[in-house]
Amino acid sequence: MTGTRRLRSAITLVLAAVLAVTLSAPAEARAFTTTVTNFDAQGNQVVRFDTRGDAVDAHDGEIALFGGTYYLYGTSYDCGFAWQATSSPFCGFKVYTSPDLVHWTDRGRLFDATGVWQTRCNGATYGCFRPHVGYDAATRKYVLWVNVYDNSVGFRVLTSANPAGPFTEAPVPTLAVNNNAPAGGVNNGDHDVFVDTDGTAYLAYTDWRAGGDIVVERLAANYLTGTGAYARLGQSQTEAPALFKRNGVYYLTYSDPNCGYCAGTGTSYRTAANPLGPWSAPVKISQDSCGGQPAFVSALPTTSGTAYVYASDLWNNGQRNEALANYYWAPLEFTATGAIAPMTCRNSFSLDLATGSAGHQDPPPGVDQADGVTGFRTYCDVGAGVARFQTFVPSRGGTLSAVSYTSFQAGNPGAGLEIGVYAATEGFQPTGAALSTTVVPATSIGWSPRAVTVTPGIAVTAGKRYGLLVRSATTTGCYGLEYNDSSPYPGGGEAYSNDHGATFRAEPGRSLKFSTSVG
Repeated sequence: MTGTRRLRSAITLVLAAVLAVTLSAPAEARAFTTTVTNFDAQGNQVVRFDTRGDAVDAHDGEIALFGGTYYLYGTSYDCGFAWQATSSPFCGFKVYTSPDLVHWTDRGRLFDATGVWQTRCNGATYGCFRPHVGYDAATRKYVLWVNVYDNSVGFRVLTSANPAGPFTEAPVPTLAVNNNAPAGGVNNGDHDVFVDTDGTAYLAYTDWRAGGDIVVERLAANYLTGTGAYARLGQSQTEAPALFKRNGVYYLTYSDPNCGYCAGTGTSYRTAANPLGPWSAPVKISQDSCGGQPAFVSALPTTSGTAYVYASDLWNNGQRNEALANYYWAPLEFTATGAIAPMTCRNSFSLDLATGSAGHQDPPPGVDQADGVTGFRTYCDVGAGVARFQTFVPSRGGTLSAVSYTSFQAGNPGAGLEIGVYAATEGFQPTGAALSTTVVPATSIGWSPRAVTVTPGIAVTAGKRYGLLVRSATTTGCYGLEYNDSSPYPGGGEAYSNDHGATFRAEPGRSLKFSTSVG
């Protein structure tokens, strides 16, 4: 009996160990088909929202795949950074994660951007841009390179054990080009970090002192500094390089010509058998980069091979604050000879991802009415007499615990944003006195579109029509809105006023992005 008990105990321990290993092992990556949208059917830019319903605020960065998760890195503008506006703060670098390239979750900033980073990167400087991350398998560190203009070499490097950070600063790197140039000058610029299949890393960067040439330099084994081994492309008036490898051939795309914050610069590329050259003659594949400026090319595995997803930043008409900039993403196409085919701008595209799963939105607690996150466009006119009225019909009665209206500020409004709740007619007109009114100060509203939430705490009746009235006493700047003219919310409609809300004109097919919660 004692031996039997021991045998049973041993079997139980083995089974428990097997079960523990099974439960702790990562889930097997599975293929998933995803569809990414750039423009609507009429060719208008549409806004990408994160899983909380706020606009994605990560620009001039890249998409990387680490451990089965997609990471989007970029420069943030939501705090009001404006290029060379001396009083504007630096907003830092942000990261989002996604299982499917569509549903992006905000993971915050890569590191604390206060303190010394403000003196390095705020509007009184030339700014800090282009976060690019590579993984060094030898050191098991994620290495972040960012472009700065407060030192000679033009870059700072940080490391982390996690691709989402936090990142810790490493010593200033040394590069072969402009390493001893005057500190604080426009020396080296836009860059890309490329890790080859053998683990060797390269930095492709812009040499502004040579008039916008592109340099490719091999990095040290720890990816933290250069080696002095480099090649020049021998060109000028270019920037924003992106380096990748396909079928043993190295490709480098870039902005041709360079034009910061411009909408519609060209894209050219060169090829080489070795990252250090020699590089082929340039070939232009787009005259306008689908309305933007080249940003990156990400090699993403699919069930049929590798997709080389090209991206351009759809800059907001050259504004110094680019919080409203959108994105163009689409796979490059190649000819039978390996040449990149001339780009065809695509409203949307689908990929059979080798690694992926369905993402989802994370609506606020108790949400009752909302009009989704797809197909929205951006406009700014609330203030100086203009008001907007979005109606809704609760599905259940109770306390209207929260109302969220997606907005942003532009042009430094001089007064807050008023959000009122009114009873409404079936013709989308406010009626009677305000049931609730809250004025949200300008300092609480960002420059990137995100939910502005108030808590009315009033009773509402199921099936009765109400509306959100938004207006402002400001005579400078404006507050923005996200709108969709394809009736995404059939239970309501919107109305417009140009006399501060005294009268309204119904716009039945239009929805402003909002949500309501009933407790």
